[in-house]
Amino acid sequence: MIVARATACLKLLVVTGALTIPAMHAQAAIELMDRIELPGSTGRLDHLAIDIQGRRLFVAALGADAVEVVDTQERKRVLRLRGREPQGLAYLPSVEHLLIANGGNGSIDVFVGGQRKGGLADLPDVDNLRLDGKAGLLYAGYSDGLAVVDPVHVRLVDRFALPGHPESFQLATNGPEVYINVPSGRRVIVLDRRSGRITATWDVSPAAQNFPMALDETAQRLLVATRRPARLQVYDTASGRRIAEIPLCGDADDLFFDAERRQAYAVCGEGRVEVVRQLDPDRYEVADRIDTAPGARTGLYVPAMNTLFVAAPARPGRSAEVLVYRVR
Repeated sequence: MIVARATACLKLLVVTGALTIPAMHAQAAIELMDRIELPGSTGRLDHLAIDIQGRRLFVAALGADAVEVVDTQERKRVLRLRGREPQGLAYLPSVEHLLIANGGNGSIDVFVGGQRKGGLADLPDVDNLRLDGKAGLLYAGYSDGLAVVDPVHVRLVDRFALPGHPESFQLATNGPEVYINVPSGRRVIVLDRRSGRITATWDVSPAAQNFPMALDETAQRLLVATRRPARLQVYDTASGRRIAEIPLCGDADDLFFDAERRQAYAVCGEGRVEVVRQLDPDRYEVADRIDTAPGARTGLYVPAMNTLFVAAPARPGRSAEVLVYRVR
């Protein structure tokens, strides 16, 4: 009788809502661990790079014409390198080269520590940089093309023409493909980096402003974020077919795929990071939403550190800063 009454009471509490049952996803997927201030850094912050062994994080402070160098252990800025609207960054640990894409003067500068050691010119509006670790080459998006650079000797190897300015692009590690967002044409371009030929074009319409992307090679999926409207599109890289699409936070500028946890992190300028979980290669859902800061639309996910860094520009009453999130 006591058990029956207890069961009846439990049913009544559930029906009336008096019993609170914890949600399955009550624990956030990422947790804010620290804030690293960048005093005096004004204007827009762009992309980031990491030197894991040297415990240094590099932040392109485009609005301040500088690259901020942060000690990730001491949690403070230790150096500021001058640039001309720096946008893309890449770090080559074998020779300790920090490569800085300066959109303001169309150059790639190379720094070792605090000293400039050379560079390349004639790359108008140079932006995103990607290292091909296997081939030992650097790829740089600029104007209406993709430049191939020897990052050790700092020399131009090749140029590939594109039908518009490239934004984010990803290099396949198990093949010759380069997947490139070209927002002016509302398309994704697939380029064979051995021949320089465009082998496929995938239309993102009716959406527009496809800026960030991430690659999941295991499942043969390419994730593309658009800003108008704010959506996440998922493509089968074998067929080029769009197989999924879901709403996403606004003004996304960086997107990372976490292969271990089978989820993506979208860094959005509306002041939010959204965690997109891959239920299976054809199904996705927004599993978590984490508030960051207005205008914080770039970041860097570092799998080896289980850390997501988010760059937050200065705003009234608060200096620019790097938000440090632990990925659970």
